[in-house]
Amino acid sequence: MILITTLAREEQTVKPDIQVQKNHVFQAENFNLWYGEKQALKNIDFDIAENEVTAIIGPSGCGKSTFIKALNRMVELVPSVKMSGRLLYRGSNILDNQFGVEELRTKVGMVFQKPNPFPKSIYENVVYGPRIHGIRDKKILNEIVEKSLQGAALWDEVKDRLNENAYGLSGGQQQRLCIARCLAIEPDVILMDEPTSALDPISTLKVEELVQELKENFSIIIVTHNMQQAARISDKTAFFLNGELVEFNKTSAMFSNPDDKRTEDYITGRFG
Repeated sequence: MILITTLAREEQTVKPDIQVQKNHVFQAENFNLWYGEKQALKNIDFDIAENEVTAIIGPSGCGKSTFIKALNRMVELVPSVKMSGRLLYRGSNILDNQFGVEELRTKVGMVFQKPNPFPKSIYENVVYGPRIHGIRDKKILNEIVEKSLQGAALWDEVKDRLNENAYGLSGGQQQRLCIARCLAIEPDVILMDEPTSALDPISTLKVEELVQELKENFSIIIVTHNMQQAARISDKTAFFLNGELVEFNKTSAMFSNPDDKRTEDYITGRFG
């Protein structure tokens, strides 16, 4: 069977399959979600390990974005939302309000599909979150700006332009600025909802390379429609279809020998 992961194998050196026990940042247990009377997610059960890139794939409307927005409770901005089951973050059920929303979103940051910098300077974009959390010392803020922009692979490009409006950056730079803004509050997990879908190929490559670097210090969950991207950058992949989790496995295994025929049909382009 020749599947899309053949592409990934050409780019990556095959490493021995050494089992290393990792802690879980998130665990979904019989998780269900409704928008009004319509059930969007059905009995979702899987664990997300720390310091890995977990890709979530599936056709439009399958529940990918709904799921990651549940992980930091942004989905609750929709008034009709109802949830059941458990979503554990580091062992605590976030649906039981053991974490306040602000605290949870400090731990679990998010980067959206389209770059959304604030209409402020590059500097002010990065310090926005730290200031909300009470940091006022100029020296500390300056250090946060440099560290965050370096972490987003943007510092060298903007270090002499920090007072310029962020809207003057290219689309790819704006997206990396949004990543820097996320890093500035030192999250534990970074959610990415199709972060490269609006970017050109060169900018997409930079973001993909950045994701690989960031997983050394963060756990990353990325929604993508790009099968090649999922094969290139993720450690594990979850395939959603019609609100259900069809398959969850190591990316190399799923793309080379999927367990479910529906997974094979999707990643080989037979539907989607």
